[in-house]
Amino acid sequence: MPVVTAPYKPGTPCWVDLMASDQQAALDFYRDLFGWQGEVGPPEFGGYAVCSLNGRPVAGIMARSGPEGQPLPPVSWTTYLAADDVDAAGQAISGAGGTIVYPVMDVGDTGRMLVAADPTGAVFGVWQKLEFIGAGVVNEPGALVWNELNTTDTAAAGRFYQQALGLRPATVQGMDGFYSLNVGDHTVGGMQPVAEYLPPGTPSHWMTYFSVDDTDSTVDALVKAGGSVVQPPFDMQAGRMAVVRDPQGAVFALTSTPDSP
Repeated sequence: MPVVTAPYKPGTPCWVDLMASDQQAALDFYRDLFGWQGEVGPPEFGGYAVCSLNGRPVAGIMARSGPEGQPLPPVSWTTYLAADDVDAAGQAISGAGGTIVYPVMDVGDTGRMLVAADPTGAVFGVWQKLEFIGAGVVNEPGALVWNELNTTDTAAAGRFYQQALGLRPATVQGMDGFYSLNVGDHTVGGMQPVAEYLPPGTPSHWMTYFSVDDTDSTVDALVKAGGSVVQPPFDMQAGRMAVVRDPQGAVFALTSTPDSP
């Protein structure tokens, strides 16, 4: 079901957010592309904007910032994995060879979070819900539909996520080099070597996939709005996919499936 009301199980991708150079321009772009509604939030939360789709939270957009004296982080989408205890998750991440990028912080009454990098360099977040579980709508046009780790070392990454966060990798029949990432018996994401369709030297990263009604027409609209194409639309096992870049440089994927409305 696309509407989510129950808390996400630990290890499951539960939220994505964008760190943008121009927050308002990003809000306008994704409003026009996906139909999101969102506005700059209160100063006490750094202006963080929770965007909604049909009245339910779908993704966050914020102005990028970093520690004083340090370079600003890249414009990018971040995948957050659910945890029951973010402090324990941080300890497990460090113990498994990961690096804490932003230590545990409280986000008002909504939850607690950290940002980390796995041993291959892919950055991700961890979210412990209080009042906010994460995405309230998924798997429908305009919403998050898939999260995939593209990594320079699938063996090292697989060991790390299983040890630190309980994400179990498994091979997928007929898809050499691709792994599902599982919580219990449920597939919640994927993992593969850094994809051949990405530029040489692309570092490890989590890719955010959004569902759309029609991949080709959405790519056309994105280009007209100032975005660019990394990989033109192509057919794959799960549907039709494209990898794109928004006008500020954040890379994400679009996918439509045969049973999309």
